[in-house]
Amino acid sequence: MHAATVIRALLVMYPKAEIRGIAGPAMREAGCRAVADMHELNVMGVVDVLKSLPRIRDVRRRVLEHLAADPADVVILVDFPGFHINIGKFIRRMGIPVLQYIAPKLWAWGSWRAKKLRNSQDRLASILPFEPAWFEQHGIKAEYVGNPSAVACRQGWSRMAFFGHAGLKDSVKVLAILPGSRPSELAHHVPLLASVWQDLRAAHPDLQALVPLAPGVDVASLAPLTEQAGVHTIRRMQDGYRLHADAAIAVSGTATLELALWDVPTLLVYRTSVFTVFMARRVVKLVHIGLANLLLGRTAMPELIQEQADREHIVREINELLFNPDAVQKQKNDFAELRALLGETDPAAGVVRLATELASRKS
Repeated sequence: MHAATVIRALLVMYPKAEIRGIAGPAMREAGCRAVADMHELNVMGVVDVLKSLPRIRDVRRRVLEHLAADPADVVILVDFPGFHINIGKFIRRMGIPVLQYIAPKLWAWGSWRAKKLRNSQDRLASILPFEPAWFEQHGIKAEYVGNPSAVACRQGWSRMAFFGHAGLKDSVKVLAILPGSRPSELAHHVPLLASVWQDLRAAHPDLQALVPLAPGVDVASLAPLTEQAGVHTIRRMQDGYRLHADAAIAVSGTATLELALWDVPTLLVYRTSVFTVFMARRVVKLVHIGLANLLLGRTAMPELIQEQADREHIVREINELLFNPDAVQKQKNDFAELRALLGETDPAAGVVRLATELASRKS
């Protein structure tokens, strides 16, 4: 989705540009011709990556062969550092300039990979305001171009319009449940959050629940949640989408930042495989995992991770956000500070500018 916004901005400035890439549905719709499909790389966690290595390597081979046969003027790598740090160095060896958009989180773990990152890109377009200073200390030229979520979340449906689209009653409290989008995330969180909803519904029969359907998610994988009483669904990709709810339970990821920017009081949860947690706890050097908390440097959004993310703890924490006005106001004050910190600069425009500079340097 972030790549799609860049594609649209590129085509406004260069209407005749030919854009090719590893594309999902949003990129195709924006005007990208697919060299490979994004679903081939849609993995997360150590176990998932190890299982998918042959497929990932095949995608890398196909992309490099394509560029060797028909070189691009510039390549923009969007996020996914595990794949891009590797392929970027090979693309640069072809004489093609490389722009990395959305910096890898080396400040969280893997600072030793800074040298590899230096070799894999020519410029780094950052979406977190504290990152350029960190990368500069490691010999990498980075620029904060703005945050795509901060831009996207400024507009959208009113509360009344949202409730109409979702089929909700405006007079009754609404809990949004966001269980993730990757298959492994759904497998870990959907049954857990379905049991949480059962407890909440028993205690508060009038409470409504909403499950936004992320792009590419099979509705059948959400069945334990969506087939329960009081649960509504809505597609995220509709024009003007903006989520309104009295509180939310969300799996860690960009969705938690969007919820903060939409001013929705949120509880962050995350569970994954035992092996992935074992590895992460030995390499990740962070007190928080939520983007809102990382940016603010404090616990604005409560986090329940792994063992703490159980039925009892989640029910207790979300009841605070649904029914304690003081807890709600505290989060909303923090979220206002977060919006001011991220600003309103359009990152797609910054990416197009940097890509133009790199392409001009090549020519």
